[in-house]
Amino acid sequence: MSGVWVFKHGVARLISRPTREELERSEAELEALKGQPKRVLVHVPSEQTITCYEDLERRLVELGWERYNNHNDLIQFHRSSSSVHLISLPKNFSDFKSTHMYDIVVKNRHSFRVVVKQ
Repeated sequence: MSGVWVFKHGVARLISRPTREELERSEAELEALKGQPKRVLVHVPSEQTITCYEDLERRLVELGWERYNNHNDLIQFHRSSSSVHLISLPKNFSDFKSTHMYDIVVKNRHSFRVVVKQ
């Protein structure tokens, strides 16, 4: 399975034999994405920007979350009460993306928000 993966509007597709125009258009779209603003996770009650997993873990523990099994590639949290909710995060904070932030926000609606960094 060889070719080039092309991303457009959040959808990836594999092109077996891309034309020069398809490659140039794909490179232009990647360049446009680089200019997108950075998003950060903010703890609402304290207005603290979460900059590391230690800060995030402290805030989640305050809300009743517990660290789950140690997984090689993930950091996971679950509610201590009988909840089915699970938060899975990459081990490295530099891989912490907006999708992870929104997962935290959805599961803790009044405690976190995602904002665009100025």
